[in-house]
Amino acid sequence: MDTPETPSTASEAEAANELMRLARQIARHNRLYHLQDAPEVSDAEYDALVRRNAELEAAYPHLIRADSPSSAIGHEVAASPLAKVTHTQRMMSLDNAFSDEEVAEFVARVRRFLALADDHPLAFTAEDKIDGLSCSLRYEQGQLVLAATRGDGQVGENVTANVQHISDIPQSLGSGAPDVFEVRGEVYMDRAAFLALNARLMEEGRTHAETRGEIFDPARVRQFANPRNAAAGSLRQKDASVTASRPLKFWAHGWGAASHVPGETQHEVMQIIKSWGLPISPELTLCANVEKMLAHYRQIGERRAGMPYEIDGVVYKVDRLDLQQRLGFVAKAPRWAMAHKFPAERAETTLEQIDIQVGRTGKLTPVGRLAPVLVGGVTVTNVTLHNADEIARLGVRPGDRLVIQRAGDVIPQVVENLTREEARTPYLFPDHCPQCDSEAVAAEGEVDIRCTGGLICPAQRSERLKHFVGRPALDIEGLGEKSIDQFFALGWLESPADIFRLRQRRDALCALDGWKDKSVDNMLAAVEAKRSPDAARLLFGLGIRHVGAVTARDLLKNFHDLPTLRNIAERARAGDEEAVASLLSIDGVGPVVVEALGDFFHEPHNVNVWDDLLSELTPPRYEVQTTASAVTGKTVVFTGKLETMSRDEAKAQAERLGAKAVGTVSAKTDLIVAGPGAGSKLKKATELGIEVIDEAAWAEIVKAAG
Repeated sequence: MDTPETPSTASEAEAANELMRLARQIARHNRLYHLQDAPEVSDAEYDALVRRNAELEAAYPHLIRADSPSSAIGHEVAASPLAKVTHTQRMMSLDNAFSDEEVAEFVARVRRFLALADDHPLAFTAEDKIDGLSCSLRYEQGQLVLAATRGDGQVGENVTANVQHISDIPQSLGSGAPDVFEVRGEVYMDRAAFLALNARLMEEGRTHAETRGEIFDPARVRQFANPRNAAAGSLRQKDASVTASRPLKFWAHGWGAASHVPGETQHEVMQIIKSWGLPISPELTLCANVEKMLAHYRQIGERRAGMPYEIDGVVYKVDRLDLQQRLGFVAKAPRWAMAHKFPAERAETTLEQIDIQVGRTGKLTPVGRLAPVLVGGVTVTNVTLHNADEIARLGVRPGDRLVIQRAGDVIPQVVENLTREEARTPYLFPDHCPQCDSEAVAAEGEVDIRCTGGLICPAQRSERLKHFVGRPALDIEGLGEKSIDQFFALGWLESPADIFRLRQRRDALCALDGWKDKSVDNMLAAVEAKRSPDAARLLFGLGIRHVGAVTARDLLKNFHDLPTLRNIAERARAGDEEAVASLLSIDGVGPVVVEALGDFFHEPHNVNVWDDLLSELTPPRYEVQTTASAVTGKTVVFTGKLETMSRDEAKAQAERLGAKAVGTVSAKTDLIVAGPGAGSKLKKATELGIEVIDEAAWAEIVKAAG
């Protein structure tokens, strides 16, 4: 995989390209997090992007962009039923530290700025950083008059009516409060409340389905991914009664505009805010030096998993307010504060059982069913155990106590088996498929164990049918996974050809719960529209191992129709050297693909399915239609991560424009399309003097070609 160059080795052109990509990528993740409450990456992955951007900007300050993420706070407020609010005093963000050394450097930097000697007293407050939604509460004459989210730091959303239902937020501060005082903090939801809310949403979904006489599908219930999303989604409601039904909490961590600040230190003012009835962190403490700051961080980190709420770090602030004022701000963050982030969170739970799932290709995948546990803000109930070798390595058995971590704070994984030494019968991986009882074996050189039942295996049939109708394959509108499961359970679908016989069951379809005459007719019309399908899509839809969408297109570009391809594959398996050579001459086709094609047509069940399907369908001869463009006749390499399309789609676009998409850079390469993370290929292209463009420029080429 390509890796980003370090700032010291990246050329100026490479740095400029990467800064452009990072600005777009970070802006996109900001929109997902702040506006849609639907982040796609973990905090750790997001922080890594921000740190990379900061490294490049430090190395090349003259390349800092006008849209640099370094100067952005949160995200602009998009169209919303909530009114916009301009903050009297900007709501800032915080710079992050990820190591003890970075915290020590933060303290040293503060001392250098203030010209303080190493032995001069310098205290910091330290408090846990709760993972919630930032909110500003404006009190005038002691009365709450406005509550607003952070938004982009300058403009937020008016949530005054909503916060009135949060019991932690007093409507009045009582006598003695300043004429104007903005309390700033986080609206959050604790772990127990989050789990209860998701359980309630699931039960409401079940009741709703039963009331309508529908089959209950848990996957259609919109649950919250983590407590932070639950808090944000609950607070930003047009209907305040929805917020009132959600168990939200609040705690204060600072203040904004104030006619008078009632204290001379951070710690003193926070205690006064607490006396007004606003909760503050129970972990707030004063630290006299770096050692005590780090000791507090480690002490909180050790208790993190058992805390009733989600936290992702510790925040340090210079205690004296006069020193804070002298230090001021840089870009989007104060010089006098720093967030020390935690590494990926771990938790202990019990492995209740091991289930074997059979995939579309027959692979037997063991899945550990866990006692529910909250890890990094997400409830984890399942963990993949990958294969028999991994089970043996971990020594796991039902009943074991496991340490679970979300890799990159995203994918649950087993870190350690705490009870592997306990006397218990080892788990025996099945040697027969749990779905069809066919023999399950591992091919030579592979660790994965697969069912040999093929299309006679119910699990594979169902999954292969879903694959067959899916978007990359035949893309049959209105025939989704739920419908496939329903028809399969009724015995109506045994093979792909049965899909094209569903019209014979129209009356029975209309009698099913959830189906009406119009929806049935629309679905059947969509099926009929695919009777002359694209041959490459049809080949991909059959689910032949190692034959993906791109390989299917490459095969049909060379052989043009399916009968010819079958003949070549069968001859190759029989040892015909000319047939083997004709397959291997195709870019991207190797011995593994040749073997997979031969094996597919050697299996009688597969041949029966093939013949049955082609009795219903008449795929036309496959010819690639090209459009004249700026890249016609050129060789193109796509490298790095593409953000707006898949690699397969990009290659298909290149082919449509008359270009050849290859995977390696050489002197014959004409153009490089580089996404985030492009490294070695981009470097080689620079050395060879090959033209390099980004994804946006490629999109313009495609658009110009029509």
